[in-house]
Amino acid sequence: MWGYRHVILIVLWLVYIINYFDRISVLTFLPLIRADLDLSHEQIGFAASIFFFAYAVAQVSAGYLADKIGSKRVMYLAIVVFTAVTFVTGLVRNYTQFILLRLGLGLGEGHHFSPANKTISDWFPKSEKGRATAFFSTTWAFAPAIIPVLITYIAAAMGGSWREIFFVLAIPGLVGIAILWYFVSDKPEEMLAKGRLSQEEYDYIKSGLVTADEDNVKKLGIGVIIKDPSLWLYSLQLFCLLAIYWGSTSWISSFLFEQHGFSLKTMGLLASLPYAVAIISTMLGGTLMDKVFHRTKPVALISFLAAIPILIYMGQIPKGSTNLLILMLILNGFFVNMVWGVIYAYPQMRYPKEVIGSAVGLTNGLGQLGAFISPLAAGYLVHKTAAGISYDNVFLMFAGFAAVAALVTFFLKEEPFVIKEDDGNKQEASASL
Repeated sequence: MWGYRHVILIVLWLVYIINYFDRISVLTFLPLIRADLDLSHEQIGFAASIFFFAYAVAQVSAGYLADKIGSKRVMYLAIVVFTAVTFVTGLVRNYTQFILLRLGLGLGEGHHFSPANKTISDWFPKSEKGRATAFFSTTWAFAPAIIPVLITYIAAAMGGSWREIFFVLAIPGLVGIAILWYFVSDKPEEMLAKGRLSQEEYDYIKSGLVTADEDNVKKLGIGVIIKDPSLWLYSLQLFCLLAIYWGSTSWISSFLFEQHGFSLKTMGLLASLPYAVAIISTMLGGTLMDKVFHRTKPVALISFLAAIPILIYMGQIPKGSTNLLILMLILNGFFVNMVWGVIYAYPQMRYPKEVIGSAVGLTNGLGQLGAFISPLAAGYLVHKTAAGISYDNVFLMFAGFAAVAALVTFFLKEEPFVIKEDDGNKQEASASL
């Protein structure tokens, strides 16, 4: 049944695409930035990783602020900061400036995800969380699929310069601020009062939310869930997935440009392939969760186990084997990205909505440390052979992360978490549907 909750979801999707335009543009042009600023592979690896360190730190404060002052306000802050930093990136002249801007971009964009995820949690019942979260998750498939192609063609039309792109990207940021202000609210109650949300849809949404005794949850705060072992197992699972995704996303352009020797335009086209396929597989994963398995673990296991051999072989494909490379890029994009909607629906299904911002902020903050470590480690694993530069050890590392994620998945608990307060009165509040 179509409703205003889907309008909210589409706006969140569009605004997050704008977020991705900024970060993917930097990663796409890393080979050119490295040459322009005369940087080493190790320096580029650190520059790619330091963004995720700042991003990880920002997750915790973003989730807390979303619970305390509202998701919409925090997303406003995020968009203003990352739009300004992106514009200034076109002016960077040395390594120190580049690192400072990467930190600024990470802090800005890091305050965007948790509030967006909390908004989805507040607007969609359990029976739709897999598909809603999967649709939102296609942003990190759709954006990398179109952005490298679009910006490399624009850059080529501008004479091969990468700097002007970042000036242009300030415009979508302003558009994002406008549509967020007009269409989105933190709670369904606000749109019900404005007449944009029907009473029928409001009742449908509220009947399917994971909730608990609100006064008890507010009193205990994040303490209600930090003793849950599955919270930490889930954080490790997310750590591994983000290490694979952002490690490969950070280096895919350099892998194609250096190991396989493709031109700028061809590199941009091939770099987008895994993400074009991911749009389909991400929605498939969410649908399988909602309609077939009604659980997160089966889809996660399919994703991680299938990714292991694909990642192992990716870095060993001989130069000149373009058709084989294309096939592996497609398979990699399909299986690695199948799990996105499922993995980010997990906290929404397990924890009450009153603390979901803090839960997502904490777990995503810990998970983003994988995105910090992976590109940095990859910079040291790139090595020279008689045939040229090789990334085989880099993809072996990604396969190892997939194996750990598959193992951790077996031990996750999926039923709603029961909240207990041991204050002498032995009060108990159960997360329920």
